[in-house]
Formats: sequence, structure tokens, C-alpha cells
Amino acid sequence: MASDRTAGVAESARALAAGEVTSRALVERALARIEAAQPSLNAFRIVRAEAALAEADTADRELAAGVRRPLLGVPLAVKDDTDVAGEPTAFGCPGAFPPAAEDGEAVRRLRAAGAVIVGKTNTCELGQWPFTEGPAFGATRNPWHPEHTPGGSSGGSAAAVAAGLVPAALGSDGAGSVRIPAGWTHLVGIKPQRGRISTWPRPESFQGITVNGTLARTVADAALLLDAASGNHAGDLHRPAPLDVAAAAGRDPGRLRIALSLKPPFTAVPARLDPRVRARVLALAERLATLGHTVEEAEPRYGRIGLAFLPRATAGLAEWASEVPSPELLDRRTRDAVRLGRLLGGAPLRAARRAEAALHRRVGALFASYDVVLAPTTATPPPRIGTLARMSGWDTDRAMIAACPYAWPWNVLGWPGVNVPAGFVGEGLPVGAQLLGPAHSEPLLVSLAAQLEADQGWAGRWPPHPRAADARAA
Repeated sequence: MASDRTAGVAESARALAAGEVTSRALVERALARIEAAQPSLNAFRIVRAEAALAEADTADRELAAGVRRPLLGVPLAVKDDTDVAGEPTAFGCPGAFPPAAEDGEAVRRLRAAGAVIVGKTNTCELGQWPFTEGPAFGATRNPWHPEHTPGGSSGGSAAAVAAGLVPAALGSDGAGSVRIPAGWTHLVGIKPQRGRISTWPRPESFQGITVNGTLARTVADAALLLDAASGNHAGDLHRPAPLDVAAAAGRDPGRLRIALSLKPPFTAVPARLDPRVRARVLALAERLATLGHTVEEAEPRYGRIGLAFLPRATAGLAEWASEVPSPELLDRRTRDAVRLGRLLGGAPLRAARRAEAALHRRVGALFASYDVVLAPTTATPPPRIGTLARMSGWDTDRAMIAACPYAWPWNVLGWPGVNVPAGFVGEGLPVGAQLLGPAHSEPLLVSLAAQLEADQGWAGRWPPHPRAADARAA
């Protein structure tokens, strides 16, 4: 097999099944890379070294006995908003959290596919912000530029994959929290249809705007992990019909009609697309046209979709905060948002949820003329560490909306989106673009993303910074 520090999920699974490597060897090397990188990147909140090695030994016994499962023996990581039995789920918060009694459904399914969970990755406090910093764990850094954030809230998962610590990781996306860090770390990030991956033990997360998703270096690996994690618990509120998304990574998408959308949705705060990011998205649009697709500028009719987002986001935050053992330790901005969520949790929340059907019709009208929307993932490159972490609540909101105005509408709609790398700006800072589709369009988006990947070859480029290189070499 290829060097395990560069081998992806599919290649690792193949090599394990072929007997070219053992799960213990892969897990030992992953743990060594994590240990070497932790002082500089700080991607992990919890490292399950002893438990992961025991799980690897079990996987090796199964492999030797002829057992074959899609991820048998492959080391992976999950975001620390997802329950792993025996480990606390702090979700970026300070305080002493009890260990989870059971795996969350998504983790249960990954284990059923044979994955070895090496650890839980850092996330900002209750997943609110597009950076991964906080007093509970410090700052998680971008492997491409350690002075900059990897984004958030799935920033630990993104940093771990981008640096080659693990081949892929689970994240979650409530306003772009998979797609934003994927864009800012040169990864593929899939935000699937609402309910595609279970959020159990929560029937839905953040009033239905947050879904679990995947981060990997390649489209095929992100889709393979998505399929392995997909499926529902009997208590889930959203239960879409199953799809084979991984198979779509090997299919030609055909000639598609693509709407190029560069205008941010309306918000109370102005947002401007950085000309450097615009140039990279336009370059992708030109490549798509060269590949035979029809690409035209066209904008979804978002209207005032933000009115349907804020009550759901803040009410969901209040629900999560009610389970925190030491609420007095939460960031002042979190406490303010929780108070707002309690105020909006009645009639405004009900109105916001009722609005979704009309939004589906209005925004979905675009798909009568187009198959896919191409949009920036963020308006700016990743900011420096500390830029947002020390701001007031209002200033944080302004800066967050200005940097990341493009991703959150698809969370209100519950529809799929895929971040693809769009290149680099400035001194080598990664940026991304989104491929967005209507309900249940993951196979189409993955097929198109794979075509772009074959054309662009982004998976072969690694972070140049010595600390990231040292971590991969460990």
C-alpha cells in the first residue's frame, strides 16, 4: 500500500483486507502522529490510545479469520459532539462531563463497519462559531498555516485529516461547520441530507438544522465514510431513504446545468466576497464549463431566510446548554445566545419551522432550470487565530457573517452540499467552493465533485509547514 500517512480510507481498507498491513500498525502510527502534532495543531480533545489499540487487535483477529467489513481496522476520528461509549462529550465546553453510556448511532454504525475510533476532535463551544478555539482546550490550528484557524466548528476533524493524522473524520454541520473547515483546510466535506446520518441520541439536532457529515482528502473517501455512517435509529425524526453515495464517485455526472451563485443571502450584516476567493470560484466555474457543463450566473431566491434560521439555531443551543454540568463556565457570548434561544423558543420557533416548506418551494424553483448550484464556501480566507475568539457577542456575529455568509441557508433547507477545494490565495491559504443540490442529491453532487477532483488533482497536495510535515512523518 501507499505510505499509511498518505493512504486514504479506501486504500487502507484494501490493504488491511489484503494482509499488507495490520490494523495495530495503522493505529499505532496514527497515534504517534497525533502525539507529535498535538502540541502544535491541537486537533484532539480526547485520544483513545489504549482502547483504540485493543480495538485494532480485535480487528486483526477478525481479518485473519476472513471477516470483511467496509472499514475493518481503519483508524478514524469523530467530533466531540458525538457520543463514544466510555468517553465524555464536552462539545467544546469547560467542566467535568460524565462518560457516555453508549455510542451515538453514527459511531455505532462506524463500529459496525469495522472502524477503530482513535479519538474525539476539538470543536468550539457548542459548535457556534467558524473557529475552533476556547478556554476548555486552547486553539486548534490550521496545518497549512498554523497562525490561522482551520475553521469550525468541525475544526479539529479538519485539522486532523488535513495534517494526515487520520485518513478521514466525522464532523457536524449546522451552519457550514463541515463545509467551512473543509474549505479552509483543502479537504472534501460532505454535508448530507438531513437525517442521512443519525444524530441519535437526539431525534434531531439544533431543531433540525445540524446534520452529521464527513471530511476526507478525496471524494471517494468522504463518500465511503458517509455510506458507512448513514442510517437511522428508530427514534430519529428524519429518515430519508437509503442511498449508495460511494458508487456515485465512480460515475460520470453527465452534462449538467450549473448555476453560479456569488451573491450572499440577505443578512442584517453586510458581507462582501473577497476578490481573491471570487477568482478561485470563477476558475472552478471555467473548468466545469471546459468539462462540458453549462455554467450560468443565477441566484437562488433566498429572501429573508435568516428569519427561519435564528430561532432554530438559538433554541437548539439552549437545548444543548441545558445539559452542560457547569453552565456558569460557558462563554459570555454562549450565555447571551442561550437567553435569546429561550425567548425565541415558542411562537418564533414554530413560525421558523413552518416556513421551511415555503422556502423549499421558493429556493427549489431554481432546480427547474439547473441541476447544481456552485457557490463560494466562505467569503474570505481563514482568519488568524484569536481574531474572533476575543470579540464581543455582536462583533463576533458581524465578523462571522462577513466571513461565512454562504453555507447556512442549506442547513435551513436540510439539503445536501459538498465543499471542494478551490485552490489557495495570499500566502497559501486554502479556500473552497460548494456544490449544492436539492433534496437527496448526494449522488449527483459526489459524481460532479469526483469529476472535478480528477481534473484538479487536489488530493496530492499536502501542507508545507514543517510542523504539519513532522506530524505526518511520525
